[in-house]
Amino acid sequence: MKRTKDTPPVGQPNHEPELTAYQRDMQNRLLAAPVVPAPEPWRPVFEYEYGVPVGGLLGIGFASHPDRGHDLVMVVSHDGHGLFDAVTGERIARDRDPDPEDSTPDAVADLTCPGLGPIAGSRVHIAGLFGGGLHTTTEDGWTLEAVTPAWPNDRVLLSVDGGLPHSGPYGEQWWHIFHSTYSELRAFGFSPSGETIAVATSSDVSLWTRAPAHSNGTVAQH
Repeated sequence: MKRTKDTPPVGQPNHEPELTAYQRDMQNRLLAAPVVPAPEPWRPVFEYEYGVPVGGLLGIGFASHPDRGHDLVMVVSHDGHGLFDAVTGERIARDRDPDPEDSTPDAVADLTCPGLGPIAGSRVHIAGLFGGGLHTTTEDGWTLEAVTPAWPNDRVLLSVDGGLPHSGPYGEQWWHIFHSTYSELRAFGFSPSGETIAVATSSDVSLWTRAPAHSNGTVAQH
């Protein structure tokens, strides 16, 4: 049969199904939620609203400082590798010209890059453009998720109500902490310790930190 421009391909419906009332309500609630600061005990690490600029960012990964015990964030970009202290925001190591075979994580099966500075000699799992992922929950009840109620701009939500559908009150149990309106979201998540939140886009990285008081096993309460 000859196809015309009005004939859908075989196996495809004539149109996308409409959103249900429940889906529209959820979309509207997400669209109406403004960006707000992360709640206590979280605090931003960097001074600027969108963290620090990292041109051509490809991915990020977490490590632990062998002496201080701080979370470290490794950033992989087209301009090389960098390492940040996730508590102070200090960039403690930089490699502008990594070996070509280790410059991006897709060169190896486990998506890792070699550590630098105080973590030289180790390898760090990198999440971002080439795949991989970071923790999206903590042991004491925090959850991170990315939603896109108005494609293509991703929003990162922090919550203590278990994640979508967020039936609890906004600003008390869930918060819209990052809105990627200008760059592509690369990766987001918690450090393995649960003491750091990282959000990386193609142009910058933002960090939030909290004291390790949660290690007593209490669940986040708001």
